[in-house]
Amino acid sequence: MMKKENILELNKLEEYREGNQLEAKAAQGGMPDTLWDSYSAFANTDGGCILLGVKEYDDHSLHVIGLKDAEKMKKDFWNGVNNRQKISVNLMTERRVRIENVDGKDIIVLEVPRAERTSRPVFKGMDPRKGTYRRNHEGDYLCSLEEVSAMFRDAALDSQDAKVLKKMDLTVFCQDSIRGYRQVFQNIHPNHTWNRLEDEVFLRRIGASAMGDDGGFHPTAAGLLVFGYENEIVREFPQYFLDYQENRQMATTRWTDRIVSSSGDWSGNVFDFVYKVVPKLTAELKVPFVMRGMQRVDDTPVHKILREAITNACAHADFYGRRGLVISKNSVGFSFANPGSMRVAKKEAIEGGVSDPRNGVMLKIFSLINYGERAGSGLNSIFHVWNHVYHTPAEIHEDMGVDRVTVTLPNGGHEQDVKAMLELYDHPEELTFPEEGVSEYVSGNGEDVRNDVGLSEKISEKQNIMLRLSEIMSEKMSERLSEIIMMAKSQELIAASDVFSLLSVDERQARRYLNRLVDLGFLEAEGVTKNKKYRYKRGARE
Repeated sequence: MMKKENILELNKLEEYREGNQLEAKAAQGGMPDTLWDSYSAFANTDGGCILLGVKEYDDHSLHVIGLKDAEKMKKDFWNGVNNRQKISVNLMTERRVRIENVDGKDIIVLEVPRAERTSRPVFKGMDPRKGTYRRNHEGDYLCSLEEVSAMFRDAALDSQDAKVLKKMDLTVFCQDSIRGYRQVFQNIHPNHTWNRLEDEVFLRRIGASAMGDDGGFHPTAAGLLVFGYENEIVREFPQYFLDYQENRQMATTRWTDRIVSSSGDWSGNVFDFVYKVVPKLTAELKVPFVMRGMQRVDDTPVHKILREAITNACAHADFYGRRGLVISKNSVGFSFANPGSMRVAKKEAIEGGVSDPRNGVMLKIFSLINYGERAGSGLNSIFHVWNHVYHTPAEIHEDMGVDRVTVTLPNGGHEQDVKAMLELYDHPEELTFPEEGVSEYVSGNGEDVRNDVGLSEKISEKQNIMLRLSEIMSEKMSERLSEIIMMAKSQELIAASDVFSLLSVDERQARRYLNRLVDLGFLEAEGVTKNKKYRYKRGARE
């Protein structure tokens, strides 16, 4: 195995073994033709080092045997690497090609970099179908036609999902999915001018549709994937498949919960898949009882990175590729597997700062509703938060041959470290916590696990109301209704229009909230339906 960052200690070669980033060739008869197999393989994988004048013995140890005329062989290499009939592209610089003297013998060290995706596939000879190689633990292997085709797709400068699908019209979109997306968008951006646009114009603004050469508007590949019906999606992406698997019973390999895009009982598109799966991923997470001002903060850093992980898998998936997108959850953690190879080196992806999503338009669509990073820090955030909270490193594995990337978040048998998680909240100086003696968190499924002794005396009036409501409804609903109650307590009368202004919901939803609070005994209604007013019911549920 090579050491980190391709730094070889040449005087200790016998301690090394050939592997993913190291190849030794005796080269006693001149420049070996298999050199170009290894050059192609390293360039199309993660880069690596080729040693000429070094032999692998039967026990797999490496030994320097030297070259008769290293200068001539170095010149022969430069002639070959600049010959397009020999190899498709020259990735080498002077510092990457050097002669070293080890134990009085000359060898040549060739440090082959990973090729940029726009230069791949790097292939030997004139035919990429017969000369494209990749590297695995067993050496260089000839790529399949499917792998070569995937490299050519990735080499395009435009985002893969920006393609305008001219043979489709906007009827391929699921209207319920569009309505759902627009509602989320409006909740996040209540004053955005796009909220007043017709659906067709809105879809163009977010990149889900575009004008074709015929002057008409058609779905983009991103739009089809995010909002389309599954039976329409597979017309363009025959291998398209989304799969969520949950297994809480480790004694069996069968799942206890599963969602697949091909079931036929829902749209099968990416947007609805993400919104179905995320609540399942986060269901058992601990949620510290934290307030920012008068609002409960129930979106923890772990919730955020699980959303980030599923969005990251979607944004980097090659939906033309095999085996589909598979998200799994079990007692030992989570995994997110997407078709397609990595478009940047693994180290760069983990360190962050480099963003090269395969589906850039899809990432934009999700980022507009606060899903996914667009600054290249997504994977870095996932790894940092997971390790900090679970004290177990996240992992990423690239499976060549099937072109698949899997991000695994193992819990290592640990519970969430709630105190460590609190350190990662945005603007922690703005947060407030219950006083000492009050338990720290509630579980993600809403089950109350706090110690309620003296709680009503220790937290604010609104917090107390929220706690009472949360016994019979979701945290989100209890927060909204508690805001209405606090407004009613501060005013003599309120109307649906006041709730509309307070919560940025439509008037029909506002009336539903008010009537619910009447039923619960917090409010009293007066007047006829059209002009009905509401007042706080003194002594309500005190």
